Amino acid sequence: MVFEGIPRDAVRFYGELEQDNSTEFWARQQQRYAVSVREPLTLLVEALAGEFGEPHVYRPQRDLRFSHDKRPYKDHQGAVVRVADGMGWYVEVGAGGLTTAGGVFRPAPDQVERLRRGVDDDHTGERLRGIVEVLAADGFDIGGEQLRTRPRGVAEDHPRLDLMRHKSLTARRRHGEPVWLCSVTTLDRVRADWRAMAPLVAWLTEHVGPSTATAASRSRR
Repeated sequence: MVFEGIPRDAVRFYGELEQDNSTEFWARQQQRYAVSVREPLTLLVEALAGEFGEPHVYRPQRDLRFSHDKRPYKDHQGAVVRVADGMGWYVEVGAGGLTTAGGVFRPAPDQVERLRRGVDDDHTGERLRGIVEVLAADGFDIGGEQLRTRPRGVAEDHPRLDLMRHKSLTARRRHGEPVWLCSVTTLDRVRADWRAMAPLVAWLTEHVGPSTATAASRSRR
């Protein structure tokens, strides 16, 4: 099978799931989810694997063990190509349509420390600033978890204070539900977005890299 687009029914499916996020709804709609959502998104990321790496398609169930929100299913279907822990390229479809993203999403403490060290260095920090500015000018939303104030020990007049406040750093483009969603053009658009985000992912790979923390210590975050 080859990727031919994401059916508009995928967007409708998640719109209906928002209204009835129950195991009963899922039992009735499981085949619809497989055909309209999971299979097309799997084919999409598999078509990108040769250039970007092995993809992982997330499971639709939410992890309820430590959550007060007991809705059983996620309100979107996501897939990721990881280059390190919590870092890489991402794509999802949900009630809001298609979204692409890239960066470091859920870093461990040692990764946050290396991110700030890279931002603090004048050479590497200015290179990152340039990458982020290019992405923003291209229409990507620059986001990620940030401190409300500056990190401890960082001067108020630090030249890259905005970046120093980041605990995670992402670029994201929300496409919504364009006319080309159900066509092979979606593959071209996602590929183009991921290529545009490649300098950010490369910077993070070089200067942040994988976490050296143990699985146990990461689970306590």
